[in-house]
Amino acid sequence: MPINVLFAARAKAWDDYRPHLPAALAEAGVTAHVATDIPADIVDYIVYAPNSSVQDFSLFPRLKAVLNLWAGVEDVVGNPTLAVPLARMVDGGLTAGMVEWVTGHVLRHHLGMDAHILGQDGQWRADVPPLAADRPVTILGMGELGAACAQALVGLGFPVTGWSRNARPIPGVTRRAGDADLPAALTTAQILVLLLPLTPQTENTLNAYTLAHLPQGAVVLNPGRGGLIDDAALLAALDSGHIGHATLDTFRIEPLPPAHPFWAHPRVTVTPHIASATRPRTAARAVAENIRRGEAGLPLLNLVDRARGY
Repeated sequence: MPINVLFAARAKAWDDYRPHLPAALAEAGVTAHVATDIPADIVDYIVYAPNSSVQDFSLFPRLKAVLNLWAGVEDVVGNPTLAVPLARMVDGGLTAGMVEWVTGHVLRHHLGMDAHILGQDGQWRADVPPLAADRPVTILGMGELGAACAQALVGLGFPVTGWSRNARPIPGVTRRAGDADLPAALTTAQILVLLLPLTPQTENTLNAYTLAHLPQGAVVLNPGRGGLIDDAALLAALDSGHIGHATLDTFRIEPLPPAHPFWAHPRVTVTPHIASATRPRTAARAVAENIRRGEAGLPLLNLVDRARGY
């Protein structure tokens, strides 16, 4: 008898996943009925986006697990009706996308590419950038994405410091852990990358106090979560020249409102939350593997710790 998998996300997402999710489940050896309109009393798993209309999980008496389509779970982890395991999305396509965005923008700022791309005005700008070995990078957040970005940058020759509350050792990366170590992680960061999850403990991690610890002219990259930054404090640091540039991919309100000062600021680059989109083909395989494991009685992968919020 097939298990019933409810796809709970916006219609466009179903259009994207419909060719891939049933095929991935079949490839994993799982006999399943996948649809967007399964009666609540027979649903076994929910493949879920937090912007779905499904918000009351108590309506699903047979529910075994919720499998998030996004890496971030801050919009669902606190739902009081969610009593079953919640798994966040970790898949190779999402990780590869983040590594490409982070390394691309680190190299862009390291090499000073904007001056040459935007400055086609007849001036011969012969400023030679330092080698990567002389451009320290700090990454805040050493989860799956942060660790992969750190390893890629180390491979390019950058000295990389990785900080999180419980930083794991990664070959070639200077390890910093805990609040007491945060200032030291920031002090050397000519380029800072934010890849922390958004929790009550990490909101406004980059604020007036922490920004002041960055070197003069440092660059901030935020492909993590908009709430990690105190926007007013960042704008003040950009206006003063203490922060040289901010390239931002995530924001407190998305799409970023047209009147927001980030759009017009000469030292800000806005990208429209494209650093690491979930790719349906690879994400479907990650979902299918977790459903296979659930049906086999094995622990689910990438389970969310409710106490930590990620």
